[in-house]
Amino acid sequence: MQTNLRTKDASVSNNERIWAPWRLGYIKGENSPPAAKPAAWLAGADESCFFCRDIAEHEAARASAAETANVSQIDRDNLVLLHGPSTLTVMNRYPYNNGHLLIAPRRHVAGLEDLNDAEHAEIAARMTQFVELLKWLINAQGFNIGLNLGNVAGAGVPGHLHWHIVPRWAGDTNFMPVVGAVDIISQSLESLWEAIRAELE
Repeated sequence: MQTNLRTKDASVSNNERIWAPWRLGYIKGENSPPAAKPAAWLAGADESCFFCRDIAEHEAARASAAETANVSQIDRDNLVLLHGPSTLTVMNRYPYNNGHLLIAPRRHVAGLEDLNDAEHAEIAARMTQFVELLKWLINAQGFNIGLNLGNVAGAGVPGHLHWHIVPRWAGDTNFMPVVGAVDIISQSLESLWEAIRAELE
């Protein structure tokens, strides 16, 4: 018998409810505006794109900081895990599952045909690197890895290509449907950011 999650039924235990408060900001369309506009942007960057902004803020901090603490704090605030020569790896602020990562080229490009050979190669290498890291760090048993190409395919940032890496476990919530007797792995974004960065370093 399926439980009605809208009633205050005493028989409903905690593990029959889904608690994912980080999704509310996404549903309501809320974004945290940055404190200041970066001074410089990569050529071709879109100032409304959070990938481009993360890169610009990182580069501005690197150019002006006497120590790496400022750069690390900027990356932590933006949930950026790794800046590669051609790519950016960032945690999804509104994850479908614990450890949901995004890998994007540094350049603001919308089509697969726009990527050069170095970008293709580095994106593949980063996907392999982070799949192996998440298998070990959070015991992921499988992964959904994919690209939403264009608005009609569900791309949240259609102008800037990005791949999703979504860790999966046996019996997980399969992209958060409301079902009975489900469990959610609970770990804050900041805590996971720290754990992954520690492994990368």
